[in-house]
Parts: sequence; structure tokens; C-alpha cells
Amino acid sequence: MFTHSSWSEEGAESYERLAFLGDSVLALAVSHELYPRPEAQRFGPGWLTKTRAKAVSAHACKAVAEEMGLPARLEREAPPGASAAELARTVRAPGEVVEALIGACYLEFGYERTAAAVVESFRARIEAALEAPQDAKSALQERLARRGETVTYSVVAEEGPPHDRMFEVAATVAGREVGRGRGRSKKDAEQLAARAALAEEED
Repeated sequence: MFTHSSWSEEGAESYERLAFLGDSVLALAVSHELYPRPEAQRFGPGWLTKTRAKAVSAHACKAVAEEMGLPARLEREAPPGASAAELARTVRAPGEVVEALIGACYLEFGYERTAAAVVESFRARIEAALEAPQDAKSALQERLARRGETVTYSVVAEEGPPHDRMFEVAATVAGREVGRGRGRSKKDAEQLAARAALAEEED
């Protein structure tokens, strides 16, 4: 279950197939947890989609994986010469391992027991998503739309090797830069740029 596809001649032996299954179980378990909430009845499917997306994001999965010690396990079980330490530091790999674990538990113990464990493990992420389900990019876009404006994002700098890349993104409105952010992915950098733009408007 801790075999990356690049470590095996047979891709089917990696954790990726289990991760595919676990991703679906994770989404269903969190959806079932959110569905009866009063906010879901008040704000509808759009609220549910945004809140679930935040609760089960790649960053949320990585945080749960770290709490369970899965990145260290991934490093320990890597074959000689594999770049396991770099892989364990990424956002994607630890998150996929936790999804694979969910998939394995589903096959072994069934949905009900697995879903209960998933909700408990992701409880902090669910509560954080309930407090602020809307991401910064969506919030900025909606604010600008009320004024008939739009925002564009552009990468202004890239640094570091491919496995440890840093991106710097500028948010621009009507040709004017309104925020800038740096992150390990373009999406993260865009979110930080949007957050900076929102903070600038509120000052």
C-alpha cells in the first residue's frame, strides 16, 4: 500500500488504484456528514460542494497523513535509491497514501466502519471548512463581479527544482496588480495572491 508507481514495474502494484477507491469513500463520508447541516438546507448544493472541497482538499489529506505518520512510513518502505524523502514532502503523495488507506479499510471493514473513522480523522478539517468554506479566489471574484470587474492571475516567477518548485503569482484587475502570492503550486500561489488582494481592499 506504500508503493509509489515509479517504484514498481507493475503500476497496478502501487497505491494509486486503492487511492482512487478511497477518494470516492472519503467524498461520500464527508458529504453524508455535511448533508443534514442547517447551512446545507439554507445555502444548497453550491455550499455543500465548496465546503466538501475544502474539507477533503489535497492539503487536508496531507495534514491527516502527517498526523498518522504516513509520510515517514512511505520513506521507510521505499526501495533503495528511491527519492522517498522528496516524495514525502510533496502535497500529492501523502494525500494519496491516506486515500489508499481509506480504500483498503473500505475493502476490509466495509463502508459504515470506514466512514465513521474517516469523519473522525477529518473532523478538524471539516470544522475548518464549515467556518470558512469559500476560498479566497472565489471571494475575490464575487466581490469584483459586483463592480463589473474581473481578476486575472499570471505566474511572474518560478524557482527551485521540479520536485520542490516555488511559484510566484500576481493578481491583476484592470491592468493593476492588486495582490501577489508565493506557493508550491500555481493554485496555492493564486489563492495567496487573492487573499492579499482581499486584505488590501479591507485596509
